[in-house]
Amino acid sequence: MPGELLERLAAEPRFAAILLDVDGTLAPIVERPEAARVPEETRQELARLASRYALVACVSGRAGSDVERLVDVPGVAVVGEHGLELAPEAAEWGDRVAAFAAGVDWPAERKPLSVSFHFRRAEDEAAARAYLSRVEEEARAEGLVPRWGRMVLEVRPPVEAHKGTAVAALVRRAGVSRALYAGDDTTDLDAFGGLDGLELGVRVAVDSPEAPPALLAAADVRVEGTDGMLALLREL
Repeated sequence: MPGELLERLAAEPRFAAILLDVDGTLAPIVERPEAARVPEETRQELARLASRYALVACVSGRAGSDVERLVDVPGVAVVGEHGLELAPEAAEWGDRVAAFAAGVDWPAERKPLSVSFHFRRAEDEAAARAYLSRVEEEARAEGLVPRWGRMVLEVRPPVEAHKGTAVAALVRRAGVSRALYAGDDTTDLDAFGGLDGLELGVRVAVDSPEAPPALLAAADVRVEGTDGMLALLREL
């Protein structure tokens, strides 16, 4: 069944889109986000796919400019900050998110529209989660939207934009009826939903010890880590 779905998608690439998360999907997870790299062989596959498919895009929690630097493949579209970059109203909240981040005693990955508090390098994970749980409550009290991911707490504006809305917008703009999305974290469940209503939607979960069970359950195809994702790209 998974092989059949991929064959159907690859049979008519001019009518199909390939949409991909970045960290944990294309780039192996590392302790410091700024140290992440998309392997050269993966970048080569992205370039090949971009020449075949109607659309190849990366949809990431990182800022779009950071994704462009990390992927650096001509012809690959980029949407950052979980789709917030496609929502003009999100800009109105940028200063409030920044002010909130400034009041948190924790290293922050600051982006134009949101902020991420990573704790992969914390010596005491339980203590880190306890502290960031209080940050989560404070964010809600400020009217912001906190969301947990793989060893990270993200705080974003209360705007109806996420990976699902980004995927739906990209697919609509490309005018395709078939698409694949691959991801490894909770926010990628939204992206899976963005494929609803297509003639063919292929949902790929990148498995790891930290993969959310709900993501694995919702997937049509599972691959093992970023190496498994690279192998799948080579089939398309």
